[in-house]
Amino acid sequence: MSITLLRGAIVLLMLTVAAGVSARKLWRVYRLIRLGDGPVPLQPIGRRLSHLVIEVIGHTKVFRRFSSGLLHLFIFWGFLVLLSTIIQVFGEAFVPGWTLPVIGREPWFVLLQDVFIVLVLIGVAMALYLRLVVRPWRLVTQDQFGAYLILGFITGIMTSLLLSRATGIALGHAGWAGGAIVSRAVAGWFEGISTPVIRGVFEAAWWVHIGIVLYFLTWIPEGKHLHLITLGPNVYFQKARPRGALAAVDIETAERLGASRAEDFTWKDNLDVFACMECGRCTEVCPASNTGKELDPRRLHTDLRKQLTAVGAQLLAEVPPDEIKRPALVGEVFSEAFLWQCLSCGACVEECPAGNDHIDKIVGMRRHLVMEEARLPENMEQALRSMEARGHPFRGAAVTRTAWTAGVQVKRLDQGATAEWLLWVGCAAALNERNHPSMRALVSLLHAAGMDFGILGDAEVCTGDPARRIGNEYLFQTMAKQNIATLGRFGVRRIVTICPHCYNTFKNEYPQFGGQYEVWHHTQLLARLLEEGRLRPNGSLRTAVTFHDPCYLGRHNGEYDAPRRVLGAIPGISTVEMAQCRDKAFCCGAGGGLYWFEDRTGERVSHARTRHVAATGAQIVATACPFCTLMLEDAAAATNATARPVDIAELLAQSMGPGA
Repeated sequence: MSITLLRGAIVLLMLTVAAGVSARKLWRVYRLIRLGDGPVPLQPIGRRLSHLVIEVIGHTKVFRRFSSGLLHLFIFWGFLVLLSTIIQVFGEAFVPGWTLPVIGREPWFVLLQDVFIVLVLIGVAMALYLRLVVRPWRLVTQDQFGAYLILGFITGIMTSLLLSRATGIALGHAGWAGGAIVSRAVAGWFEGISTPVIRGVFEAAWWVHIGIVLYFLTWIPEGKHLHLITLGPNVYFQKARPRGALAAVDIETAERLGASRAEDFTWKDNLDVFACMECGRCTEVCPASNTGKELDPRRLHTDLRKQLTAVGAQLLAEVPPDEIKRPALVGEVFSEAFLWQCLSCGACVEECPAGNDHIDKIVGMRRHLVMEEARLPENMEQALRSMEARGHPFRGAAVTRTAWTAGVQVKRLDQGATAEWLLWVGCAAALNERNHPSMRALVSLLHAAGMDFGILGDAEVCTGDPARRIGNEYLFQTMAKQNIATLGRFGVRRIVTICPHCYNTFKNEYPQFGGQYEVWHHTQLLARLLEEGRLRPNGSLRTAVTFHDPCYLGRHNGEYDAPRRVLGAIPGISTVEMAQCRDKAFCCGAGGGLYWFEDRTGERVSHARTRHVAATGAQIVATACPFCTLMLEDAAAATNATARPVDIAELLAQSMGPGA
């Protein structure tokens, strides 16, 4: 048997074994993913493909951190380009000197291969610098061994490839090497060395390259770098609902309410946990984690993966249900505090390069706690009871829903009036006197613009948003259906609201139950009225203002510009942005139902946000959400901060003069 045939036979055997081992492991992962519920409605194919190109090929989310984004781009694109060299190396096992047809000998393509060998090695060096010198805390807590092992694999693959190319050139049997500038430079190191030694280096490098590549193939399905395979599909299989919407549950037919076991999530949720990169970016931006609390969005996915892997193995082996060994998902794997600290602000989802959804899983476990076991913080329970009994979550509120209208003229649909627009006030604006000036200012602006609008008055009840985020899906659906019926009775089709939570619920969640409306946040409508010339501010405020982005207007609904356009139209105002603004904004601390429950572990989230405001030197923090106004007002008083929150409508009304 010739050396070539022997070499080919050995490589073929190694490839068969490695591919078989890898395929078996990946098949097991697939079966674990499919333990989840389905079907999951998905976005249209065109939209999914565009996200795949933008987020995976373009690395847009990874580039939210430039240095780490650049090193990942070098390594990612390096492996895409250098897949061609791997194919060539395997081809050489059967046909000496073989290269890719058509482009394999093109100087530009060979140069491209050489360039990316260098870029990948630069990426590895940058990664080592990041981990060993910069040491961001999100990486310090990570599995260090696995990270360094993968960097070692990549370095081994690249150096062995470069050595095999260089020694091949030195041996004179690389007819493809015209554009291989780097490989030819390395080949120069071997001048004056005997041919047998060069051949020995070539053979060693060639076999090491083959060996590492094949071992890497078998190792990927078991480590955190499984995301190299699962991340693309995870980004592609996007759920067909807006970011701000939670999935509805068919209360009447559901076998269970919420998630209490690792296999209780959907197959898409399971794909999430296997696509997690463990990069810690989600934890790095989480307001709860940043203020010393237990919640760790990264651990949400890594621990769910561990549980699904352990329990799923028993399910796939058809172990009898009463013999399956599993810790309680809620209470042992994740503490109740872990779940109740989530603000549902969406910072983790926005940051995740893998496209994972943390909120769905946390709310799923909350639903189990609330609806199956009636376990929730006392203040939250009281808020839900108040919603059931009084139509709002502010237990003990001493004002009526229409108390804020004192001194202003506004039509009331519940008293027989009709209007083109419904001004939805919302509980936080109606039942907290701090927000009454904001509502009166908004009404004065709408009158000045000639808008035809009215309110529901006593017929308005909570949209149910707090109940849904806390986990009482039944109460949410009850209130949603009640409101949809009420809006239908009054013929409401166009809604403007000051509350981003109400805005999100009407726009993204009521359509799940047949409620279709044209919904505007008040900053969007004010921006339009200013652009149309229907509002003309003329008074100069002469003050420095920073804007706090509400989570449910910004990250959950993508509206960052309208509030800033309104501020930009007010004469005299100078605006300064906080370091954490727009899609990187920091929550006020009220989201996810936590207005009615605040974990006192660590620093209060609202106090941390007040520090961000103070760092700008602004005299005013402009708000666009009544909950944000309340939280930042209390935090400013508690921390003796000089900047006070003022709703954008109030600022605009002040600049309009007394007649507004």
